[in-house]
Amino acid sequence: MKPAPFQYHSPATLPEAFELLGSFGAEAAPLAGGQSLVPLMNLRLARPSTIIDINRVESLDYVRVDEGSLRVGPLVRHATMERSNTVREALPIASAVVPFIGYPAIRHRGTVVGSIAHADPAAEWPCVALAFDAEVTLAKTGSARTVPADAFFKTLLTTVREPDELVTEVAFSTRFDSWGFYEFARRHGDFAVIAAALALRTNDGVIAEARISLAGAGERPLRVPEAEEALVGEPLTAEMAGIAGSAAKEVVEPVEDIHGSSSYRRELVGVAVERAMTDAANRS
Repeated sequence: MKPAPFQYHSPATLPEAFELLGSFGAEAAPLAGGQSLVPLMNLRLARPSTIIDINRVESLDYVRVDEGSLRVGPLVRHATMERSNTVREALPIASAVVPFIGYPAIRHRGTVVGSIAHADPAAEWPCVALAFDAEVTLAKTGSARTVPADAFFKTLLTTVREPDELVTEVAFSTRFDSWGFYEFARRHGDFAVIAAALALRTNDGVIAEARISLAGAGERPLRVPEAEEALVGEPLTAEMAGIAGSAAKEVVEPVEDIHGSSSYRRELVGVAVERAMTDAANRS
C-alpha cells in the first residue's frame, strides 16, 4: 500500500512549524521519526492532507538535566536514549526499555516524544512517562502549556493535544532512585502484550514513594495506585514483589484483543508487576 496524496512542508524554525500547524489544523500531522505515522499512512488508516516534517528544526534535538527533570526534545531518537551518558545517569530505566522497541532501524529513526504523542497504550515510552511523573509541554504560536502525563493520555491513540499544538518537550522526573521494568511480548520487537514500569524513591532502604504503570492493560497507559500504596513504608526487598503483583492483578480490568483475553492479561499484569519489582529489589 501507498499513502493517500498529501502536501509536504519542512519548516526550518519552530515559529514556522507553529504557523503551519495553525494554518492546516486537524488536516496536518507533525512528523519527526515517522515510525508510527508512516505505517498508518501506508495502510491508509491515517490520511493527513499535510505533513509537517520538523527534522530541520535543530533546536528540538536535545537531552538535558534541569530542575529535577530529564528534559527530552521531540527529535531525540530511541537509540540516543539508550546510549547517552546523561540519560544513563538521570533515567537509567531507558537502557532497559529501549531494546524492547522494535528493531535497530526503528530505534535509530523513531523518537521518544513521538511515541508519547502517538499514545499507543502498548508502547514503552508512554508507560515510562506515567511511572516517572513526566510532564508534557505543548506549544503553539503565542502560548505554551505543560500537562502531567497522567492527564495527557485520553484513550487509544488520543491525547489532549490540540490540532494547532506541537509537543515540544517531555520532562521525566529524576527524583526516583530505584526502578524496575518487565515486558512480555509475543516476539521480541513487537508491542507489549503487558509491560510494567516501576519508579521508587527510598529512604534508608524503605520505600517512601512508588509509581507503577502498565502498558497493554487498557486503552491508555495505566497507573495502579492500589499496588503503589501496598509498597509505601515497606522495605525494598524481593519479598514485596508478590504483594505488589497481587495488588495490581486484583484491580485491573484489561482490554481483550486477538493477543489475549482479559483474564489472561490480568494474570500477566500480576506477573509483570512482580517481576518488575523483583528487578528493582535485585538492583538495589
